Amino acid sequence: MNIKHILLTAAALAMALTLAGCDKDKYGKVEQGRVIAFDKDKKEVTVIHDSAMDPRNPVYDVLPPAVFKLPVDPKETGAVPKVGQRLKLDTEKKEIEIYDFTTQKLAFVPITIVDLQQPVDKEHPLVYDKAAKKAKTFPVVDQEKRTITVYSGRQKMLCTFTVPDNYFAYPESTWDAGDEVRIYFKTAGQALRFMNVSKTDIFKK
Repeated sequence: MNIKHILLTAAALAMALTLAGCDKDKYGKVEQGRVIAFDKDKKEVTVIHDSAMDPRNPVYDVLPPAVFKLPVDPKETGAVPKVGQRLKLDTEKKEIEIYDFTTQKLAFVPITIVDLQQPVDKEHPLVYDKAAKKAKTFPVVDQEKRTITVYSGRQKMLCTFTVPDNYFAYPESTWDAGDEVRIYFKTAGQALRFMNVSKTDIFKK
């Protein structure tokens, strides 16, 4: 477990212990999960909560998805979240777990792996353009070859696969992982603090 994971886990545990001994109605709650939708105009974020709260092995399975208004105070709002419906990529089981908006349920889509590269860190030439000094864009959907390539920074994995024809027409965001966010709230549906964990540099001063 790296230092970032340790600090994030410690922070989550500290918050949980603090809230456990307090009046929840007075001190509020903290929940964490993946962003599957974001309405910029309404300032609403839709999240699938992580029931495990384990940075190394998250389990995004809490339904229905939770919808939150962003904090009224802009200072309490982190970076705008990236949206994605991919919740888990399991190369051993050869399946990808997504949130399917058409059924409003979790779907476990069988995949055929075409290529698998690992470990691939975030600065590897396969996923990072050194000349441009920026990460390459994923997922990559190849209409001609009918393949999808995704990169998981947490799993350090670059994977190209095919899916059944009925799923191939789904939006590209289906195969992308949304940002991990942490929400503090007292009233259901209204965030008081919104932290974009995926885009937060905990070492930045």
